[in-house]
Amino acid sequence: MPDAAPRSQRVAPLFALLPFLRPYAGRWALAFLALLTSAGATLALPVAFKYLIDRGFASGDRTHIDRYFIALFIVSLILAAATALRFYWVSWLGERVTADLRRAVYDHVMRMSPEFFETTQTGEVLSRLTTDTTLIQAVVGTSLSLGVRNALLTIGGVTMLVTTSPVLSGYIIATLVVVVAPIVIFGRRVRKLSRASQDKVANASALAGEVLNAMPTVQSYTQEGYETKRFGGAVETAFDTALTRIRARAGLTAVVIVFVFAAIVFVLWLGAQAVLAGRMTAGQLSQFILYAVFTAGAVGAVAEVWGDLQRAAGATERLLQLLAARSPVVEAATTVPLPAQGEGIRFENVSFSYPSRPGLAALDGFTLDVRPGEHVALVGPSGAGKTTLFQLLLRFYDPQSGQIMINGVPTTQTSLHALRQSIGVVLQESVIFSGSVLDNIRYGMPDASLEQVKRAAAMAAAADFIEALPQGYDTFLGERGVRLSGGQRQRLAIARAILKNPPILLLDEATSALDAASERLVQTALDNAALDRTTLVIAHRLATVQQADRIVVMEHGRIVAQGRHAELLHSSPLYAQLAALQFDMTSGQLPARV
Repeated sequence: MPDAAPRSQRVAPLFALLPFLRPYAGRWALAFLALLTSAGATLALPVAFKYLIDRGFASGDRTHIDRYFIALFIVSLILAAATALRFYWVSWLGERVTADLRRAVYDHVMRMSPEFFETTQTGEVLSRLTTDTTLIQAVVGTSLSLGVRNALLTIGGVTMLVTTSPVLSGYIIATLVVVVAPIVIFGRRVRKLSRASQDKVANASALAGEVLNAMPTVQSYTQEGYETKRFGGAVETAFDTALTRIRARAGLTAVVIVFVFAAIVFVLWLGAQAVLAGRMTAGQLSQFILYAVFTAGAVGAVAEVWGDLQRAAGATERLLQLLAARSPVVEAATTVPLPAQGEGIRFENVSFSYPSRPGLAALDGFTLDVRPGEHVALVGPSGAGKTTLFQLLLRFYDPQSGQIMINGVPTTQTSLHALRQSIGVVLQESVIFSGSVLDNIRYGMPDASLEQVKRAAAMAAAADFIEALPQGYDTFLGERGVRLSGGQRQRLAIARAILKNPPILLLDEATSALDAASERLVQTALDNAALDRTTLVIAHRLATVQQADRIVVMEHGRIVAQGRHAELLHSSPLYAQLAALQFDMTSGQLPARV
């Protein structure tokens, strides 16, 4: 929020948390009741001390003294019980609201299109889910109740000060007015510095996440020292920014304490003069002193809480930015179910540029019909638009013009869940989650039986190596499947797609990480899996697509040729050039591996 915003709006982002607080109104009421009780018990203590001094000690009656000590003890019991209940309920609410907020942000991010992640680092999102929500938790679960409690103590304390001694309380009230000024001035600076500090921490987290996900590359290029230095620089920048914020808050605290206690010392000196002159009793002065201390402490605590609110407002702003982000891929208000049968897949005059590269067309007037059950291979140089077709078909993006239809229904008119549920995907970079083998293969069909999983693994030529693992299908694979080779990870991804059993299968270099023997096994399995289903295959290794029903040659986002392998060798110079790089043209066979 700009610095020029009105003062009343500086914590306005915190009001965006109301939808997360509203479901727990009953618990908030209990917490507030406990808070009122503890504040009332605290304000009752000075009165008990007054009567103890004036009616107990002054009279010398042991019965009165015992009675007032018992009263003090009862008040302390009430204070202890109310404080414990307040702490429990408020802490519960802080944890609950923070958990709800984290889930809401994560759920929202999970539904964002890849365009969002072109400009937002995952490390930054993680920082907001952890660091920023922790700041909010501190406010909701601690600072907010302390602020309200101390605000009540301030109001009650000032009221009792006026009741006890209007003259002396006038000096206290004048001091409190003076104290408000540095709170307002420094609070604005603390909020600005808090936002900057959180941004720096998020930058460091994003850098660490990027590097940790690429450790093999970092270590193979011996760049550990460089990356350590780079991260150290980011951490030091975050530290310097945080230190500036800490100095501002420390200055605020110091100013408040000096002003408050300077006033208290002066007022107490005046009170002592009044007692000596007989205008006040010793008990009244004791009561006034306690209320003055309570009030001063409450004002100082409010100053601390105000700083916490400023920090939480900055954190809330950052989370609101995530929640306010809208995916350009949205579902229609009324969706149409996908027919089980129909005309197949049709790309109709599709043009598309990635949002990060608006001037470069990934697809340019692309038109292609794929018949139901047809096995179509997409070939062409890198950047021809092959992978883009998959991303558009899955509606990770929407084309700028043209439309894509499945069985006569535009993909924009069906639900994203139904669309993606009907498509199985095996990508060139196989994604393995940090679970067991069984969990990973079942990812697209969580309720599949063990027999179904084993059958899919066998079709993907993965059964042998899985059964050789220490715990077989229950073996934990580690983060991103680091315990497996590239070929093993790819075979698990293929098994996952086979188990899902979708009507449409997308294969993006699905056998690129396999050795010759495994490739032949998996290619046979994929050919079997492609039976009776529409299959689109991206392949740079032309040996894997010779048996396709049709090969589509792409260049610069357009189709330049279509046909079978033998036809394209003569009719398409581009395909012939690609084939010449891989085949012995005199025999039409793949050269021997070296």
